[in-house]
Amino acid sequence: MDIVHNPERRRYELRDDGVVIGFTKYRRAGGKVVFIHTEVDEDYAGQGLASKLARFALADVRASGRRIVPVCPYIASWLRTHHDFDDLVDWPAEQEG
Repeated sequence: MDIVHNPERRRYELRDDGVVIGFTKYRRAGGKVVFIHTEVDEDYAGQGLASKLARFALADVRASGRRIVPVCPYIASWLRTHHDFDDLVDWPAEQEG
């Protein structure tokens, strides 16, 4: 398994032997990366791969000096239970609280 950033498609991809089996898609807004959708092929469900993908993508955003906006329900949920990135998160108004 490999996780790569594919900036041309604006997403981070999870690949198995070169085949994309999952991704988290984003858009950029100024100095922020807005995560909008995450999915992993159901044949790979239950292996913790979405979590590895999230950690990789968020660490890459940290390294770029940008901030994180979690619109994607999966990324938002992940961030609520993994506090390594709390200092970089700008919660959308409907998710605050």
